[in-house]
Amino acid sequence: MGKVVIRQAVDGDLPAMVRALGQKEYFGDRLNMQDGGHGLLLVAWKGGVAVGDVYVWLGAAEEPELRAHLPDVALITHLEVVAGRRGEGIGTELLRAAERRLWDLGHKQVALGVGLDNRDAQRLYARLGYTEWPHGQVSTTEVVYHPGGERELRPEICRIMVRSLDP
Repeated sequence: MGKVVIRQAVDGDLPAMVRALGQKEYFGDRLNMQDGGHGLLLVAWKGGVAVGDVYVWLGAAEEPELRAHLPDVALITHLEVVAGRRGEGIGTELLRAAERRLWDLGHKQVALGVGLDNRDAQRLYARLGYTEWPHGQVSTTEVVYHPGGERELRPEICRIMVRSLDP
């Protein structure tokens, strides 16, 4: 089936992304945000099929704690790999691709939030050099997109993990 290719999504990718990953409203929203310069949507493709994605938030963080302690730091959000492809290193490749893009844009640090119960992701981030920040957990909002375009906001408590970028 070939190797994984990671590239920035374009509007024409939406149908293929939705076929493989669902979440039409989410991806439509992120493509619009990307078009406005607010972030980067990177998608992993294997054999022409989307197998994972990550969104890099380039704007100011929504959470006041992040704005106070990590001003101007980009955020990794919505890292996912389709269930049948987990454990193949695709998540790691997506993270590294996002980090390279950020470095190329002049960023020296990146942060992310991970749910308290998401132990697998916490282990992955720690293995890749992310460390928990010293300012405690942060109350964030998970945005859930429903068919038809409705957005539901759900409270979520996250650990914030950061990593210094290098070339």
